[in-house]
Amino acid sequence: MLWSDTGPFAALREGQRGLTGEKGRLTMANQRMRAAVIWAPGKPWDIVELAYDDPKDHEVVVRLAAAGMCHSDDHLRSGDTPMRYPMVGGHEGAGVVEQVGPQVSRVAVGDRVVATFIPACGTCRYCSTGRQNLCDKGLNAGTGLMLDGSYRLHAPHDDLGGFCALGTFAERMVVSEYSCLQLPDDIPFEIGALLSCGVPTGWGSAVRAARVQPGDTVVIYGAGGVGINAVQGAALAGAGRVVVVDPNPMKRERADEFGATDTFAAHEEAQAFVTDATRGQLADHAIITVSVNDQEVVSQAVNIVGKGGQVTLTAIGNQAQDWVVANGNLLIGYEKRIQGALFGSCRVLTDIPLLIDLYREGKLRLNELISNRYSLDQVNEGYADLLAGKNLRGIISFPESDPAAARANR
Repeated sequence: MLWSDTGPFAALREGQRGLTGEKGRLTMANQRMRAAVIWAPGKPWDIVELAYDDPKDHEVVVRLAAAGMCHSDDHLRSGDTPMRYPMVGGHEGAGVVEQVGPQVSRVAVGDRVVATFIPACGTCRYCSTGRQNLCDKGLNAGTGLMLDGSYRLHAPHDDLGGFCALGTFAERMVVSEYSCLQLPDDIPFEIGALLSCGVPTGWGSAVRAARVQPGDTVVIYGAGGVGINAVQGAALAGAGRVVVVDPNPMKRERADEFGATDTFAAHEEAQAFVTDATRGQLADHAIITVSVNDQEVVSQAVNIVGKGGQVTLTAIGNQAQDWVVANGNLLIGYEKRIQGALFGSCRVLTDIPLLIDLYREGKLRLNELISNRYSLDQVNEGYADLLAGKNLRGIISFPESDPAAARANR
């Protein structure tokens, strides 16, 4: 899927680097802002000042108030997935619309918005058939190109884009209006940032992609910022058992708070428990939300589901490796399924408002997801904490854009 003509990394076929501004030349703008940039795989985040252009057709400028620190952004640093470097990080964010370009109709200047990491135009084949997470306009995730084929961000010797055509690790971003969804006044910006990716991806992996039913036994591998929301989704869907496998004691403890019925440090313990608890029927679902997916975890998940069971792949792995390997006879003989899930198979335009309603009603725990808050200058510290297993979700705060955050930091 990563290399399909309309997939999120399709534009990488045109080359990994190059000065690809409008009409093939650098275009420098007068407006400037600070951003966290990855210049090449293996390098740390670099806080620099960039120039940015005015928005063009169907584009807006958003002043960021909060950004979520998802593990997927660390793949920019590690090089696990193909990207065009340099790139501004961040694909979870919320803020205020500051400028609008021609033909914009979805939002207006002054609107509070969530930046969705998958756009939803609402009219392409996939949007119009209820698969908004596969919107055709999401083809530039790995380059940050805008839909007209040019970039809006500029360094002295490079044009560059934002991750998932967003780039929320910045004071401002120039994005498609199709990547913006209005955020109600009563929802804090940092909660809006979580709704950009981690919450719907995890919740949707259980509710939309796996279609968990009341009474099901669900095993979730990995209880980080996405997996913990798969726990919430499975519990809200009425699963009889929500079993979590994670070696991190903190994450297992937190999983209990979010709806897990049983937690284990290793697959072998979970396999023995599920076998006994289901009298040998095994699990109905296994959802993989580990930091980096691999062949071992996929094999474990296939083994822990029973007849008609589904393995849902949400976590990504190294692009250079074939890590989905299974015994075909086992799949055929027991009708097991392996299903990929992008954005939790969510319907962007309707599921995010639904999640907001669940949060308002106290049924979806979002405040409790935030482990630590960081400034933009502390982005490397935040990712060190994430990799050390200290955070469910870190938040980058921009107090000057969020009065509530400004008051909290006084």
